[in-house]
Amino acid sequence: MNVHPFIEAEKQAGHSVQRACELLKVSRAAFYARRTGTPGPRAVRDAELTERITEVHAASRGTYGAPRVHAALQHEGTVCGRRRVARLIRSAGLAGRHLRRYHRTTVPDPQAAARPDLVGRDFRPCPALDTRWCGDITYIATEEGWLYLATVIDIASRRVVGWATADHLRTELVTDALRTACTQRRPASAVVFHSDRGCQYTSREFASLAHEFDIRLSVGRTGQCWDNALAESFFATLKSELPCDRPWPSRAAARAAIFEWIESWYNLRRMHSSLGYRSPAAYEAALAA
Repeated sequence: MNVHPFIEAEKQAGHSVQRACELLKVSRAAFYARRTGTPGPRAVRDAELTERITEVHAASRGTYGAPRVHAALQHEGTVCGRRRVARLIRSAGLAGRHLRRYHRTTVPDPQAAARPDLVGRDFRPCPALDTRWCGDITYIATEEGWLYLATVIDIASRRVVGWATADHLRTELVTDALRTACTQRRPASAVVFHSDRGCQYTSREFASLAHEFDIRLSVGRTGQCWDNALAESFFATLKSELPCDRPWPSRAAARAAIFEWIESWYNLRRMHSSLGYRSPAAYEAALAA
C-alpha cells in the first residue's frame, strides 16, 4: 500500500500530517524524503556503511559475519550498532562461512603409557606465552589423496607456532610440527603440550622429542572433543574459511593455500572474539608493549 497519497489528501483537507503519519506508522522524515525524492540522513548513512561493510567482508576473504565485521568497524573508529551491521549485511546479500565435516584421524593406542591432563579444558587466553601449547591432526581432500595437517597452537594467544603436512599419519607428522614450534619460539622454560590420545602423540618417538625440548605432555580423555577444544576450533575455522567444497587439484596446491592462510591471514590479521577481536600477532604485540 502506498500511504503517501493518503497523507497528501489529509494535508489538502487541512488535517495534521503528523497525525496521519502516526496512524500509518510512517515517520515524517520518510514522508518528506519520499515526497521530495531525496534520501534521508539514515538512508545516506546506511549506504555509506554498506559500502564499508562490503570492503571489510571482502578483506576477510568473505569469512566474517556480523560480529567480526562490527568489531572491525569499531577498531577503525566507525560508530554503529551490531544489529544495524547485521541488517545491512543481510540486505547486501553477504554472509560469513561455516563448518563442514568429518574424517577420523585419532586412533588411540591401548598400550600407551598413562599421561595426565594438565590443561583441564582451560583454554582461556592469558599473558603467559609459550607456557601451554595444544595440537591435533586434521585432513584436507585433494585429487591425489588426503593431505594431513598437524598443528601446535599457543593457548595464550591462539597463534599457530608450528605446523607440518604430509601424505601419511605416521608419528613423523606430529614430531615435525612440534620441532618447528620449539625451533621458532625457543621457550625460556618448560612448556605443557596438550593433545588427544592418538597413537602419534602417545608414541615413544614423540615422548623422546618432548623430553629433548623439555616439553611436558598432557592428554585429554578418549572420545572427549571438549578436552582439546581449542585445536578442534582451529580446524573448524580453517575448514570453513579455506575453499574446501571440492578437492584441491594436488597436495602441493593445498599446502600452499594452508601456508598462506596460516602465516599471512590467521596469525597476523584474523580477529578472535576471545582475544577482544584482535589477531594473535596483535595480542602478542600488546603483551610485549
